Amino acid sequence: MLAVLGFVATLTLITSLIHFYLWWRLVRDTTRPGRWRRAGTLLAVGLAVLVPVTMVSTRSAGMSWLAWPGYVWLAVMFYLLVVLLVLEPPMLVARLVGRARSRQPSRVGTVPVTVPAETSAPPPVELPGSRPADDPVPDPGRRLLLARSVAIFAGLTATGVTGYGIRTALGPPRLDRVQVPIARLPRAMDGLRIATVSDIHIGPLTGPGHTARIVELINSLDADLVAVVGDLVDGTVSELGGTAAPLADLRARYGSFFVTGNHEYYSGVEEWVAEVDRLGLRVLVNERREIVTPGGVLDLAGVNDPTAATARPAGQTAAGSGPLAGPDYDRALGDRDPDRPVVLLAHQPVQAHEAARYGVDLQLSGHTHGGQIAPFNLAVRLVQPVVSGLATVDGTQVYVTNGAGFWGPPVRVGAPPQVSLVELRSE
Repeated sequence: MLAVLGFVATLTLITSLIHFYLWWRLVRDTTRPGRWRRAGTLLAVGLAVLVPVTMVSTRSAGMSWLAWPGYVWLAVMFYLLVVLLVLEPPMLVARLVGRARSRQPSRVGTVPVTVPAETSAPPPVELPGSRPADDPVPDPGRRLLLARSVAIFAGLTATGVTGYGIRTALGPPRLDRVQVPIARLPRAMDGLRIATVSDIHIGPLTGPGHTARIVELINSLDADLVAVVGDLVDGTVSELGGTAAPLADLRARYGSFFVTGNHEYYSGVEEWVAEVDRLGLRVLVNERREIVTPGGVLDLAGVNDPTAATARPAGQTAAGSGPLAGPDYDRALGDRDPDRPVVLLAHQPVQAHEAARYGVDLQLSGHTHGGQIAPFNLAVRLVQPVVSGLATVDGTQVYVTNGAGFWGPPVRVGAPPQVSLVELRSE
């Protein structure tokens, strides 16, 4: 709970600063003092409050109606920020050019009038639209036009990209097929297939149809194993148990397996571990299973998400086999036959640094959502060694799936929802 409150507090501070910037560019710069500016200011304040309220209230039963407007605005806000920041340099150039022109003598100005010498000269005649040559103030009408043009362009771009992202996020997951060579895999096991899915994020914006569609796609693959690598839910069993029920229909030749992600620890992890087990998925809690096939034996291991170590109440300890224990690689990977191939299920790609010390052949992960909302994927690279797809970390191969759901905004741009079929190949 403290982690959630800390996250919401940080988000509130960041979004408040963002909304101040948006107000400055979209309200203050585009309006003159008066009722329109006051209305825009009230709207900006209301939207700034909506974001943290949505984050908190949509985790409570009966308040899910806030999820759509709150999360959609969060996406529009993000893209407004991105577009306006991109436009800042050309806007600055335009302002500097306008200021430089304002300092140049005007070619269109006063018209001299010839009068008889004995009469005093009348004052110069000002033509319409002319200004004194020494007036350094740029045309306020021109500045207003520039600001409004930028605001309209930013608004249309942000809403257009968000609309595209909503359509992508709510559409069917795409299938990604990848072949991974493993030196220790017996030739008789060549072609073993693992259907991998992560970050389903059953929550206030999804229903049983979302889960059922994912299950149907996985079952159509006729895989040997199913691996659900964390972040299954965003809510309690009492709230979302019915939405998760279709998981009971998952089919695989040698079974379906699950490891916890960080969001399970915000949603009642012990209850969810019991519920997932009841639905027929074998929960790997810092443990490994031998997958016995006609062609040989594969070690399939799973470790808890690192969030477990910070999710326990102060002073409470947990055994290495419990869901509240931190990831225990020695328990899951130690004392095993080194001649066997081993596949590790771990929610976060960064866990590969530790897994590599145990000679893991392949780690299957999620967590990143592939970035979910470009260009946010650039920020993900700062904390995770792999954002999407297959890569090698410290000698261990890591495959990261984009995830089949979404977190927060129901928007995906540049990272479509995904179910992956990982085929192991002998070398």
